[in-house]
Amino acid sequence: MRKLRLALLLVCPMFFLSLSASASADTIRDAAQRHAQTQSQGLPGEVVIEVGELAPQTQLPPCSSLEAYTPPGTRPWGRTHVGVRCLAPHPWSILVPVQITVNGNYVVTARALAAGQTIQAGDLALLRGDLASLPTGVITNPGEATGKTLKNSLAANQPVRADLLLAPLLVRQGQNVKLRARGTNFTVSSEGKALNNATEGQVVQVRVPSGQTISGTVRADGSVEIGQ
Repeated sequence: MRKLRLALLLVCPMFFLSLSASASADTIRDAAQRHAQTQSQGLPGEVVIEVGELAPQTQLPPCSSLEAYTPPGTRPWGRTHVGVRCLAPHPWSILVPVQITVNGNYVVTARALAAGQTIQAGDLALLRGDLASLPTGVITNPGEATGKTLKNSLAANQPVRADLLLAPLLVRQGQNVKLRARGTNFTVSSEGKALNNATEGQVVQVRVPSGQTISGTVRADGSVEIGQ
């Protein structure tokens, strides 16, 4: 019997290597945990990751090379999944349930605000909670909302979302604006008349004294920068 075991080891070394490198449930969950931690870096708050258990009946072939990935269409936080797949020797994949909680501050209305109202600092307050449970786009810094206009009315203590805010117009149709063209070691300035309204970062059409119409990007100071 001893000779038979030795013969099997010599004839089928890869079989025993695969068995020793098989992916246990803990190994798969660890891979999902590390991937979720990497993907959660930079989220605005304290991140807590809980990796769920695999189904007891889960049976997977041995694997010597695991890779975790983000499945298409999954959320970056909240109740989501991390994919783990085997690269060798036999390809397979599995979805691991993951709960990603992000505890942090978020902005709410301090009082009821009307549509079209320009938001002031006193109109806002900060609450703390799980950002993953809130609607997409909730802002976390009051400065991101101050000075902007509400598209819709909001009741008191409502989360403020970025898609509900309109940036103030820095350029208005018919307004004279300063044009700037930048290059290596030089800046050229001129003036023109804006042909449309625009906020910071938007493109505006400008008619220059020669009658030509050019496009530029509105900067924070109200000037228009022409691309090179």
